[in-house]
Amino acid sequence: MRKGFFRSLLLAGALLLSLNLSAQQNNNDNKTWANYEKYAAANAALTTRPVAVFMGNSITENWARMHADFFTENNYVGRGISGQVTAQILARFQADVVDLHPKVVAILAGTNDIAQNLQYIDLENIAQNIFSMCEVAKANKIKVILCSVLPCTIYQWRKELGDPSDKIVALNAMLKAYAEKHKITYLDYHSAMKDEHNGLPQSISRDGCHPTLEGYAIMEPMVMKAIKKLAK
Repeated sequence: MRKGFFRSLLLAGALLLSLNLSAQQNNNDNKTWANYEKYAAANAALTTRPVAVFMGNSITENWARMHADFFTENNYVGRGISGQVTAQILARFQADVVDLHPKVVAILAGTNDIAQNLQYIDLENIAQNIFSMCEVAKANKIKVILCSVLPCTIYQWRKELGDPSDKIVALNAMLKAYAEKHKITYLDYHSAMKDEHNGLPQSISRDGCHPTLEGYAIMEPMVMKAIKKLAK
């Protein structure tokens, strides 16, 4: 009887400790799966309708951080989150794009899916997530710039996956075909930035995946031209 009582007491204590630890972990890490909260304050603080929202991952986040003047001077806003895959970007598309009522959205996403940042995903499913973003934008009368995935031959954080360049080329072909079919602007960064190996040259990237300011200097006039045409 006593042994059973103490065994139950120990189990109850272990369960309580587990719940307390779980609660502490949750309190210390309030980031949601799609990180909806990252731009919540910035979105609420906007007082004017942005001309364009740049939606994506670290390439977009770094861009807005490294060359903030490009965004502020042109009434653009950056809504990139480092490491995110297309499912996460799609999940926050309503809050970080639609609710801001921009004239244009520039979507640059997909490389982290190929890098399997969460887990493996087929190219077709990556493309479908991006197509869904386009459909949401279209339904809300936001014009779309569908950007190619940037060239890359190695993910420094996932070297074991090998050279992703062929997958990037294949995904871009799907994006371009969709854009042509649906009369959406396709912005081919890949062709403008690739080297002979379908990689990102050292002259415009330190890690072979993320552009430096020199890389963004190639991208900026391209996207500005597209935005101006669509935002008339």
